[in-house]
Amino acid sequence: MKRAFRFILKATVTFIVLSIIWVVIYRFVPIPGTLLMLSRNINDDAPIHYDWQPLENISPHLALAVVSSEDNLFTQHNGFDIKAIKQAQEEAKKGKRLRGASTISQQTAKNVFLWNGRSWIRKGLEAYFTVLIEFIWGKERIMEVYLNCIEMGNGIYGASAVAKHHFGTTADKLTKKQCALIAATLPNPRKYNSAKPSKYMLKRQSDILKLMRLIGKVDYNDNEYKKVNR
Repeated sequence: MKRAFRFILKATVTFIVLSIIWVVIYRFVPIPGTLLMLSRNINDDAPIHYDWQPLENISPHLALAVVSSEDNLFTQHNGFDIKAIKQAQEEAKKGKRLRGASTISQQTAKNVFLWNGRSWIRKGLEAYFTVLIEFIWGKERIMEVYLNCIEMGNGIYGASAVAKHHFGTTADKLTKKQCALIAATLPNPRKYNSAKPSKYMLKRQSDILKLMRLIGKVDYNDNEYKKVNR
């Protein structure tokens, strides 16, 4: 038992140290790829379209669009939207359709560091890496990684790839309407195609554009919510 305990303790400490080093490295260097990209490439034989761009080379409209559609409190929470999680749990108890409550931070942690799937182990690791990137990266880096690595179509990852393959432009030239359309696909980018939008997607685009006007901009140093809710 003592030997098993020492082994578990040593393995745990090793994992924590290596994971922190991994996150620190990714704080400064472009992400070379993700496990999701690799699994899609192997399982679906889908080519990978991925071209890392610094945040300043990506239209600010896209950050605003994904915050408006995916995570209104992105700049204000510490990685988890507790209110959204509780609401999703209550709806699930009532037998309503299961909906996601993951923040942009959680999605980034999942996409960059973990495999695709559903399990309590993966969910626990997702929470662990979410805490790490919130603490080590900060909001601006999280957004930069998210906009580069998120799946935005079949084999298409990030702003640069979707701009090129769906709109024939570059990431910095994406318009408000194009960004809202891209954001409209994110619940299921392999089902919804921003290059060929359905009526549902056009409706979502319109709703996201309205939210974008209300939010106005993404302030990565927004601490008002935290001050009020301490």
